[in-house]
Amino acid sequence: MARRATTETDTDDLPRYFVWVRGLEGPEPQKWEAMEFGVGDWKRPLVLAWRELSADERRLPLSMLARRYPPPRVEML
Repeated sequence: MARRATTETDTDDLPRYFVWVRGLEGPEPQKWEAMEFGVGDWKRPLVLAWRELSADERRLPLSMLARRYPPPRVEML
């Protein structure tokens, strides 16, 4: 399968934020297109850390971003 070049409109569809959220077993990495934690009070406590991704970083796999930006230290309850 041939890979096509990414266009400017394609980059608008890529996730813009790398986010660490509170998971069941500790911090969990995610990629978000928008900062969704501003909508609804229940999401805000789940966000531990976030970083806006550059255009080059948006294409990186989640595992690579998690190694590049390690999880924040949090106390487990």
